[in-house]
Amino acid sequence: MATVLMCRRFPRLSRVPAFPTTAKRKAECGSSQSKQEKEDNPGTANRGGEPTATIQLLSPVDYRVSYNPAAYAKGRAGSQQHVDRGGDQALGDTVTNPGTAQALQTFPAPSSQALPPIRRALSKSGSNALLKQTILAALSKEEAEREKWEVHDSKEDPRVFQKGRPEYRALTCGSCEPAQPLPAEEGDSILQSVVACEGSPGSIADRFHSLSRLPAERRAALESEPGFEALCRCAAGAVGLLGTTDLIRVLQACVPLAVPPTHPLLDACEAEFCRRAWDMELEQLLLVADCWRCLERSVPSYLGILFSYANLHWKELTLPQFVQLVYIIGEGRRSPVDLMQKVESTILKHLDSFTLEELGAICLGLFKSISGLSDHVMRRIADRVSLQMENMSTYALVNVLKMLRYTRVDHLPLLKELGRVIPDRIPTVNIQGIMHITLTYSSLHYFDEGVLAAVATALPPKVSYCRSKDAAKFLWSFGCLDYEPPNEEEFYSSLIKQIHRKLHEFRRFPEHLLTALLGLAFVKRFPEELIDYALREEFVQKTRGSKYELSKDLFTLGRSVEIECPTYRGSRLPPQLSQEFTEMALNFAEQEIYVRPEIMEAKSLLEAVLGGPEYVKNHMILPHTRSSDLEVRLSADGRPIPFNCEAPVAARKLKDIGVSLTDDLMSQLIQGRAHSQPPVGAGREASAPAGKRGREAGAKAQVEPGSGRCPGAPPALPVAREVKLALQVSNRNHYCYSSKRLLGLHCLKRRQLQQLGYVVVELPFWEWFPLLKRTRSEKLSYLHYRVFDPALLTSAG
Repeated sequence: MATVLMCRRFPRLSRVPAFPTTAKRKAECGSSQSKQEKEDNPGTANRGGEPTATIQLLSPVDYRVSYNPAAYAKGRAGSQQHVDRGGDQALGDTVTNPGTAQALQTFPAPSSQALPPIRRALSKSGSNALLKQTILAALSKEEAEREKWEVHDSKEDPRVFQKGRPEYRALTCGSCEPAQPLPAEEGDSILQSVVACEGSPGSIADRFHSLSRLPAERRAALESEPGFEALCRCAAGAVGLLGTTDLIRVLQACVPLAVPPTHPLLDACEAEFCRRAWDMELEQLLLVADCWRCLERSVPSYLGILFSYANLHWKELTLPQFVQLVYIIGEGRRSPVDLMQKVESTILKHLDSFTLEELGAICLGLFKSISGLSDHVMRRIADRVSLQMENMSTYALVNVLKMLRYTRVDHLPLLKELGRVIPDRIPTVNIQGIMHITLTYSSLHYFDEGVLAAVATALPPKVSYCRSKDAAKFLWSFGCLDYEPPNEEEFYSSLIKQIHRKLHEFRRFPEHLLTALLGLAFVKRFPEELIDYALREEFVQKTRGSKYELSKDLFTLGRSVEIECPTYRGSRLPPQLSQEFTEMALNFAEQEIYVRPEIMEAKSLLEAVLGGPEYVKNHMILPHTRSSDLEVRLSADGRPIPFNCEAPVAARKLKDIGVSLTDDLMSQLIQGRAHSQPPVGAGREASAPAGKRGREAGAKAQVEPGSGRCPGAPPALPVAREVKLALQVSNRNHYCYSSKRLLGLHCLKRRQLQQLGYVVVELPFWEWFPLLKRTRSEKLSYLHYRVFDPALLTSAG
């Protein structure tokens, strides 16, 4: 056994001190992104000698991180499905690594150098199984036991719904273990009878059926038997002579016999089923599709025929056949467009008749196949689930949450009931199930401290089971909701250490590392070694080659480090790349953000309040935060300072006709406010000095080229005496659902604005949006009080 010497190095963590902000404190008073990808593959550890500050695990070339979809069955904590769409090998996808699909099945590896096809495939599976055992042996005894606790049969747990009705027995291939096994000695006599393919075609089916009833140990040894290979050759040559029933029996027997998905016998069976599919019954077609699923074989042609057949015979579908069909659609990872409208109508038709497990299976099938649901149908499903959640298994419930997240439906009764039911279940849910629950809350921007605290408590002991994606999603979710749990140090340190352990996986999936680091940045945590790795040129190049658009995430991370980590000495984004990302952000803002009605109205009215366009600028002070600001500058005594020399030329001709806030206008504004209903939280009284400052704000605006300021303005004041305001015109998407709790990105933005010397002034949507429908004088009055609030000058000073 090779000896591996590993050096442990603790990651350096920058923790930025909190900067109190009026906006954040005020927001807290009111408080209480669908990627599809395959499973992570660590590959070789640290190839090419790339220096990484990480705890490295031995990662042989053939090692593949194994996981199993789902196992939230009561009393067991198992592995759930891939976060967004991934999972087991899809029925409709091309099989690229047949040995991988059976990595957890144990087959004795024969010593013969010239193996027939089935023996070669099984030999590869055996090597993967041996590797799994080796890795488990390297863990401590306690960790090994917990690892076994997490592993489930990926083909049974997602199929729990099939146990709810006897009708599914005719639609599914059933358990791999025979109800009445034959003695092991029977296998020898069966194989000895295979001589030159003697006997009727029906006898071939009988022999396969008998062999499938042998004990598991004897079945595993069949791959080394010449007689079994001869039987497979006979069956492959006789598929055209077999009746449909016998052909199905052969295919069903291949499941417990663990025939590899690329075996020639299965090639022959698939071709024959495709040929005779239109002459079969729907029940038989669904049964065959289920066998292909259990064999983990990709059969896109067969599925296409099945879906077309179902479309023509849709009215004949029984309830179990419909649910099984949706299950097959999900496992095939493709959505037949012509069926989706019929799927919705059938869901509504049988909604009250589905079992809760069937509802979960339907949601999972639609989620896996990237099939959308209308808001109406999703809400109807959520209505029923919210009323019966206590009787629903956690696995089925999580599948409903996946679809709720995908359709972006904010169903408040379900979320409230989930907050009541799920915290007590969290300790018994496996790590990927917990991740999906957490991701639902962050995706819907719904904050529930009870659920998040339960997740934070349960996670550290299970963190070793986190894939790179799981750890990233946990960090993102907590950061997105700006929540630091009571055990925050234990929670974050355990996840950061797991990120270090999984660093090799990020070479293949760079998006997960950026997701994790942004989630940490939202809550003022900057692990410098991980950031240095993420901003290196080689990693940046990997992100640019990703199928996802990662430039915005890189830009946000790089600029945040520059602002919040002045002592950081690691890698940084190249200036040209930073400039490229800035231009992209500004171009997007000009087309999508600056032109929003609520922002344009605020800018126009501020120009009227302050005296012209030179006194206010609509731009992104921090382009990496992806939202705009209305910047205003005041002198130390509160007078507006003209600074926007980019104002339109036509607007600069306001030299003698600038808008002045006269005594009459001020009186009119104040009286108008007194006789109207004040906006929430906007009722601060204006002091006399503030009114005087307003009257002095009638600007004479003509830009003096090269001066950086306008003639007629007061002499330039020292920077320290200038108060820079960053007005935020917020909307609902900046806050958690139905609350005044800011999301993590916007907390980060306000924090960084403060660090750069700005005073953040918010025009909260619950105040500003209702005002948009009120009179101009009311809006002017509101903005005047916001800008000339004496407390702003005091806090700035």
